[in-house]
Amino acid sequence: MTSASAPPAAPAPAPVPPAADPGTAPVPDGCGDGGNGGAAQARARPHDRLLGHAVTRARAGDEAAFGDVYRAVQPMLLRYVRGLVGDDADDVASEAWHDIVRDLGTFRGDGDAFRGWAATIARHRALDHLRRAVKRPRTTAFDAVPAEPAPAPDSAGVALENLSTADALAMVAALPPDQAGAVLLRVVVGLSGPAAAAVLGKRPGAVRTAAHRGLRRLAEQLAETPAGPAR
Repeated sequence: MTSASAPPAAPAPAPVPPAADPGTAPVPDGCGDGGNGGAAQARARPHDRLLGHAVTRARAGDEAAFGDVYRAVQPMLLRYVRGLVGDDADDVASEAWHDIVRDLGTFRGDGDAFRGWAATIARHRALDHLRRAVKRPRTTAFDAVPAEPAPAPDSAGVALENLSTADALAMVAALPPDQAGAVLLRVVVGLSGPAAAAVLGKRPGAVRTAAHRGLRRLAEQLAETPAGPAR
């Protein structure tokens, strides 16, 4: 199995990639080349444009560009997977990258769409992992903190500033499932509302609402937690 700390081998050049088959993770609606994709790309954040350019070069077999893609996406992807499967995140992330390399020729879209596509693949691999592990004890971020979030609102900025720490990921995992999933995708992965909604199979408005409520709960919890060194 490929280590999650080093990029896997770049895929072979794919000058004319085939259309994605039904088993391939979908590109979020509105984030690809079709429909309003051009307008979406015009409004894309700078780092999304850079990632999109790197993905295009990687699809053509540029190994250096694929390394850029891996370094840009792996940290957030690993944090997302750790929020789903805990201590087994490295193995699951490696499985996800195997699938990403295999199917990269089928991908169409910009940087935001690629992060959503990669998160969808990682989520599928995480769910497969949890199904395999259902009959044996496992340690996940969901076990780390009792699910007793405080409902009182506070500054969501507190949550944003602390979300990269292991303790904050455990707190996210203790949120109600819909809020935890939305916060992980919107804040940890950094997806847009439509891209996060496509990963979760929900409406963008529902995902934004769940993320907002989750951040309000996190802000209260983190405000009451003594500050410590980031991990």
